[in-house]
Amino acid sequence: MLKFILQRVLSMILVVLIVATATFFMMRLLPSGPFAREKKLPAQIIQNLEARYHLNDPLWKQYVDYIGNLLRGDLGPSFKYTNRTVNNIIDDGFPVSATLGVVAVLLSVAIGIPLGIWGALKQNGWQDNVVMFVALLGVSVPNFIMAVLLMLVFGLWLHLLPVAGWGSIRQIILPAFTLAGYPIAFIARLVRSSMLEVLRQEYITTARAKGLSERLVIFRHALRNILIPVVTVLGPLIAAVFTGSFVVEKIFAIPGLGRYYVTSINDRDYTTILGVTIFYSALLVFMNFLVDLTYAWLDPRIRYVERKVS
Repeated sequence: MLKFILQRVLSMILVVLIVATATFFMMRLLPSGPFAREKKLPAQIIQNLEARYHLNDPLWKQYVDYIGNLLRGDLGPSFKYTNRTVNNIIDDGFPVSATLGVVAVLLSVAIGIPLGIWGALKQNGWQDNVVMFVALLGVSVPNFIMAVLLMLVFGLWLHLLPVAGWGSIRQIILPAFTLAGYPIAFIARLVRSSMLEVLRQEYITTARAKGLSERLVIFRHALRNILIPVVTVLGPLIAAVFTGSFVVEKIFAIPGLGRYYVTSINDRDYTTILGVTIFYSALLVFMNFLVDLTYAWLDPRIRYVERKVS
């Protein structure tokens, strides 16, 4: 197990470095520079700015310097926000994005799993049709359309919830449900299909034959097995929720990391784009790592052992 963890940590570092390298050179391939404006700056000012941020160094030196700083945890200065670093921006924005993302993930699990179980237990009934309709709606409607619909219904028509801002629980509800729409639908469909398969297994038939109640059969014997495929997708799904918050945060005027990311693209703030991309890439590989570790807890048959070559 220890060797597996060490191998995964090394592979995670390698993946992040590959992402950093690819993003770094793609930033440099863009036709316009970070200081390009609609009203062109004087050439001397651009030269001074490039000298300040070492953009006039050879490309290989810029890359080596950036990777060296990255290994020390330094993501560099922001080109847009004076006297602020990318680390400062992440420190300010990510707690907000994390709060929104955690609430959305909890809603996804708390609603998606019961919906999937309900649909499977009522297969081909009206309950199952409702679950499948909700799932189809969730995977079909983009989150920015969902955001507009929720703002229109619950904000402008019913006046129940605020449509923008951050700081209170009521302001979290609409953006959290917007982000949770697709994961709820995805988890519900996954749980439904997994539950239908598990209910056909012999050990479920044996448990029922012993006279166990249906609730006990579901929650003691079936639930643990249907959670394994859910955990499989939960890591990438969490990362998708966090990255999906970019547009949602912009729509709901939430001061999270997504707002900085979208703004940095418009402002050609290359270091912020690069730093946030690397940060979310590291988050994604870490979530996948946690998923692998969770397997062994959910299913004792799964063990990470060293392969012996004969």
